[in-house]
Amino acid sequence: MKSIGAFAAKTHLSDLLERVSRGEKFTITRHGIPTAQLLPVSEMADKPTHQEIVEGMRALRKRVKPGKMSVREMVKEGRRF
Repeated sequence: MKSIGAFAAKTHLSDLLERVSRGEKFTITRHGIPTAQLLPVSEMADKPTHQEIVEGMRALRKRVKPGKMSVREMVKEGRRF
């Protein structure tokens, strides 16, 4: 995977998109630190279905044990920040 700076990526976006459509991959960096990846849509992960999301939430609920706080108290506590 090739690396390109953010400014160069912005300047040459049209060219980069054309190259990505042909299968190339790029890592976009900011001050040498990887920030994003530019890759063909065909290589992106599929979105989870609604059923998979619900199953994940149910699995999480089984793992998380309720504490001494009620849901109302947790919401109130979270709003302080």
